[in-house]
Amino acid sequence: MMSTKEFQTILAHLQRGHAADLIREVDGQTYVRRFVPEERLIILGGGHIARPLCAMGALLDFSVTVVDDRPDFANRERFPQAAEVICDSFAHAIDVLDIRPTDYVCIITRGHRWDGQCLRQILSGVMPSYLGMIGSRRRVTAQLQLLAEEGFEADLLRRVHTPIGLKIGAITPAEIAVSICAQLVQHRRSLPTREKVPGLLEQTNTDPALLEYLSGNNEPKALLLVLSSTGSTPVKSGAVMAVDALGRGYGTIGGGLGEAEAMAQARRMVGTGERRVIEVDMSNDVAADEGMVCGGTMRVLLEDASEPEA
Repeated sequence: MMSTKEFQTILAHLQRGHAADLIREVDGQTYVRRFVPEERLIILGGGHIARPLCAMGALLDFSVTVVDDRPDFANRERFPQAAEVICDSFAHAIDVLDIRPTDYVCIITRGHRWDGQCLRQILSGVMPSYLGMIGSRRRVTAQLQLLAEEGFEADLLRRVHTPIGLKIGAITPAEIAVSICAQLVQHRRSLPTREKVPGLLEQTNTDPALLEYLSGNNEPKALLLVLSSTGSTPVKSGAVMAVDALGRGYGTIGGGLGEAEAMAQARRMVGTGERRVIEVDMSNDVAADEGMVCGGTMRVLLEDASEPEA
């Protein structure tokens, strides 16, 4: 049976920047639901492109940090979706942030001089997973040539995505942010496949609100975990959620009628100590007024997650 302590341990690992596993044995088979820390998206420059880029980055499950040295451009009101907003010189902020190999960094400052400062400092330290710099092709070519003359290795310079973003004909700040986010996703999905772990489920994203609930709330509840899926289900294996005794849901296993039925069954298990696997047929999820069908099935583990009485 799941315990609050189990999720407190998972959350503690994530807060230290480490992955953590939830392991379940079902019918003689091991299933591993891995939770990975949110990747940091560091936006250097708080101008017009930074605002939509911050909002979209947060939607893509990045933990967003925005840096600018101007108070009018580096404040919480301007970037409500950011995990952190830093008003400081770019050089000092980069030092404090301590760039990690898993970070994504976008250099979109207000000018050539600051872009160059940021790029030099980052290239002199730990290389992030993704590094992009804004600018016209002529401007960035000149910048990279200058860095090459200063002795920066060609292999490092080739890893800089510049001009930043995919070529989609973007013009407005929001469109440019879309092109950058598309490149971030392209980079994320092109990374080498994680190590082969028997029973490792597909989804490894972290829902902070769900984990906070599971780790910090002792009220009776049930856990729902998708073990497998076939067809065009809205989520893949590893989707996880919880439901309390009142039927309130935390997280999601795809929404619609299928999720509602799974939640209803899970709610009836709260406080019973039971666990079982059900099959959810998503082909019944017909979108109202559209006649659209989400065709597929999911095997979902339901288990009582209530804390045992002392």
